[in-house]
Amino acid sequence: MSSVGMSGTLHKTLLRFMVLLVAAALLFLTIACSREEELPEPLVQRVSPTVTPIPTFTPTITPTPKFTTTPLPTITPTPNPFVSYTIEALSARSYGGGVIQTEGTLTNGGSFTRTVFKYRSEGLELYGFLNVPDGEGPFPVIVLLHGYIDPAEYSMLDYSTRYTDALAEAGYIVLHPNLRGYGASDDAYDPVGIGDTIDTLNLLALVRTQAGTAGPLENADGEHIGIWGHSMGGGIMLRVLEIDKEIDAAVLYASINADEKINLEYFDTDDGRGNPGIQTTDAVLSTLSASTYLDRITTPLSIHHGEADKVVPLAWSDQLCSDLGILQKEVYCYFYEDQPHTFQNSGDTLFIQRTIDFFDQELK
Repeated sequence: MSSVGMSGTLHKTLLRFMVLLVAAALLFLTIACSREEELPEPLVQRVSPTVTPIPTFTPTITPTPKFTTTPLPTITPTPNPFVSYTIEALSARSYGGGVIQTEGTLTNGGSFTRTVFKYRSEGLELYGFLNVPDGEGPFPVIVLLHGYIDPAEYSMLDYSTRYTDALAEAGYIVLHPNLRGYGASDDAYDPVGIGDTIDTLNLLALVRTQAGTAGPLENADGEHIGIWGHSMGGGIMLRVLEIDKEIDAAVLYASINADEKINLEYFDTDDGRGNPGIQTTDAVLSTLSASTYLDRITTPLSIHHGEADKVVPLAWSDQLCSDLGILQKEVYCYFYEDQPHTFQNSGDTLFIQRTIDFFDQELK
């Protein structure tokens, strides 16, 4: 067979195959379509879900805590029992009320008259003696505070009488109170001498009220007032000076310390005044101590101390002189060789003369 005949035969064969292929495809499509029409609709059931609540769990066993919690205690500040005795509290008070009354004459003759007086302070009846110079006056007034003596051995006219007498002879009215628990004066609570401080402030207020009026102070000059204090009386006096700014002159004689902490440590069993030592903090003691408020002193001050003093250290007066000098206060300081706590003989005579000269300078 020629190549041309074979080509025509192959062409015819391919044509038939293609016809058959198309027919087969059409047949497949027809069957598929008929099957799709015969498939049933799927049955779909839609069910709304029902919510079943979760049961509440109730424990059958009460749990015991592993640790027991103890609540913290409420801290209540301990009240300060001395709050009414601080310098600040004393400065805010008023003083006076009542009168100074005379109770009889002790000495009438010489250059002055000595009588017993009494007044009330904090509900207490307090006594002392009063020296009034002869003459019309008016005479400057000095309140003189004695030092510590065993109250059982104290008498109204004790060692300090010689100082009151010398001042009266020099032309001063002198009031010498018996401090709490001394002589006929009532006793009462007196922490670090603050009770005596209040009593002295009340007495000074009464002097100003009664000066120049009928009575024991008729010839008194209430505009010129001085104060004098020995040993524990000096400690009282320092505190008074910080509260009463109208005092014109002050003499300090072998005084205990202006810092109450130092007094309590030094005197061991008491406060330097025969009172039991108080128990409190250093901060509280500071509010009770004159040393904290020395800047408030405006009164000219004359300080005297014996170098042989075995009761109160000389260094205390020396330090006070330095402290007042640094604060630029008017202060005069004298130290006496071989003189004990209470001066004797020529040393005492010199001290009395210096005291009179100082008061004359400041009060007359």
